[in-house]
Amino acid sequence: MKVLAFAASNHSKSINRMLVGYAAVQLQRLNPDVQIEFVDINDYEMPIYSPDRQNADGIHQLAQDFYAKIGDADALIVSFAEYNGFVTAAWKNIYDWMSRIDQKVWQDKPFVLLAASPGRRAGANVLQTQEQTAPFFGMNIKGKYGVGSWSDAWDGDTLVKAEDIEGIEAAVKGLLA
Repeated sequence: MKVLAFAASNHSKSINRMLVGYAAVQLQRLNPDVQIEFVDINDYEMPIYSPDRQNADGIHQLAQDFYAKIGDADALIVSFAEYNGFVTAAWKNIYDWMSRIDQKVWQDKPFVLLAASPGRRAGANVLQTQEQTAPFFGMNIKGKYGVGSWSDAWDGDTLVKAEDIEGIEAAVKGLLA
């Protein structure tokens, strides 16, 4: 199984990048044959989407490349940063460009939906919005988990709270069912 994994954040020290890395390691621990491809959304920075830009220049090549990466994967693990209750502007722009290729951006791939947050709510808003829109955009959710109070949950190398460790393991197991 080939899994595409990324944080929907452009922050260089993203806690969501740490979480998606941890989740990928846990998936490989459960099934050593899993191949993980990590993507950094900073490599897909594009002009802000607008219909005028699309009409003038077509769909940006980086959007086509990212969409193809999703298509080439058997499954996805994505951890969403929550900015003001929603996804980051950097991710939203990539997503908007890809949605012009096909509204089913996630291409019905099995999906683990994650979020990490410094606050106690564990990215609850972003998890909820992504879950609510999942049917419209081809997100086939097999597992979901949010880690809150990140500074208490992460010791610099790994998760430390039993409920978070178990929650991530249960979420990634959804890809193996």
